[in-house]
Amino acid sequence: MAESRHVVVDDIRTHYLEAGSGPTVVLLHGGAPGDCAEASWERNVEQLATRFRVLAPDWIGFGETDKVRDFSDPLGKPVRHLARLLETLRVGEAAFVGLSMGGTLLVRDAASEQPRLPARKLVLVSGGGFSPDNDARRSVQSYDGTIESMRAIVRAVHADPSFAEDDEFVSRRQTWSLLPGAFEHFRSLGLRPPAGPGATPFGAADPTPYEHVSIPTLITAGADDPLREPGYADELGG
Repeated sequence: MAESRHVVVDDIRTHYLEAGSGPTVVLLHGGAPGDCAEASWERNVEQLATRFRVLAPDWIGFGETDKVRDFSDPLGKPVRHLARLLETLRVGEAAFVGLSMGGTLLVRDAASEQPRLPARKLVLVSGGGFSPDNDARRSVQSYDGTIESMRAIVRAVHADPSFAEDDEFVSRRQTWSLLPGAFEHFRSLGLRPPAGPGATPFGAADPTPYEHVSIPTLITAGADDPLREPGYADELGG
């Protein structure tokens, strides 16, 4: 069973799940309201832990990790913090799996001139590439904190309709989304800094230089993912 742990990294109280032993696999959750390690990976950790040491952290601003937002470097801060967490946990090279935002931050780091994460291979689950500004995306971005608004998000991010019909699961995600500072942090993600790079707006071209990624990378996405365009994974894998 996964252990829920906390550690202070550079004055930031950080939460992560840990299970198993063996080569390390790091699971990175998405960025929708209510997302966290448990929401994204609770059904995967136990199976992976039979063969690997599994670490699933909550990104800064999500779950039980402190709600911190660096407007001077909104893309770099979460990755730097993750790198410091892995140093603290004495993680050398690891395989990384990133879902949605987690995959996007992961592959952007791998494509940078000086990657910070000790990745030997990547798995992107609907991460990286072009993100359309469509109705499904707007249902996520317009979250207002209500249970029905959360249910709409669950419908958008889970192909299996049973997730949105599971009142307990929807309620847990709503609870995570309303932890102190979580809603404000999510809203701040849409704010662009007055100088320096911000998050790429949905519907805008993706500037990531994927040709600079030098480690084995598997890209996977649902064929009917409403938050992506058809053929996204094939196009990104090019």
